[in-house]
Amino acid sequence: QVFSHHCPFLMGPIECLTDAVTPDTDIQVVTLSIFELASAAGISCEVDPALVNVLAASKTDGSSPEEDYKVACLLLVFVAVSLPLLASDPASIYNTELDG
Repeated sequence: QVFSHHCPFLMGPIECLTDAVTPDTDIQVVTLSIFELASAAGISCEVDPALVNVLAASKTDGSSPEEDYKVACLLLVFVAVSLPLLASDPASIYNTELDG
């Protein structure tokens, strides 16, 4: 909020970019870069670029069991943080066909 008040010429283009790009369009390098830029500027994003980078890095062959354990712990923390927020959101619904 302070950043957008003092530097609206920087925050305006970043907000326009985040509005134009959605996670449904294409998760490529450009989309992730825009979400990473928005996260660094303090704008909330639909996709967490840090989590995407960790998961993408874990797909490489030869990963150690320690790294797999860290990724599993990060995913559990992500679910633990997201679940109460989604449960309290009135727009969230449970679809029995999708089990989610």
